[in-house]
Amino acid sequence: MTQLAKKRPEFRNINALTDLPTYRLPAAGIVSILHRISGLIMFLLLPLIVWMFDTSVSSEISFAKFSAAFNVGLGFVPAVLVKVVVLGLIWAYLHHLIAGVRHVYMDVCHAVTKEFGKSSAIVTLVLSLGLTAALGAKLFGLY
Repeated sequence: MTQLAKKRPEFRNINALTDLPTYRLPAAGIVSILHRISGLIMFLLLPLIVWMFDTSVSSEISFAKFSAAFNVGLGFVPAVLVKVVVLGLIWAYLHHLIAGVRHVYMDVCHAVTKEFGKSSAIVTLVLSLGLTAALGAKLFGLY
């Protein structure tokens, strides 16, 4: 038997329910997955974004309807749920923007090292969550 035949790689089947929760992703992997999720959230909520823009700039009456959505709600949807959905949209936009700037910086400056990837991923997470918390506090009327 040759040496090559003896050192064949071992492949194992991965069970999504038992194996995937035990994997520990690095910070850069988490940012990458969240970047994709935030893009999907923005895409799926695009009709809401278009509706919000249209009702906020069409007329004074439509702006009053837009403001009422955040004060009393929309039909059977309470105002708190509207605010939570908009807060999720704010997070998606901020995270997608900051992670995109991170990727562009890494592409332009050729800063592709493990250390920079980890530190920039942590900065991305902290900035996106911090800005979301600040804007969420404004959205919910804390200041």
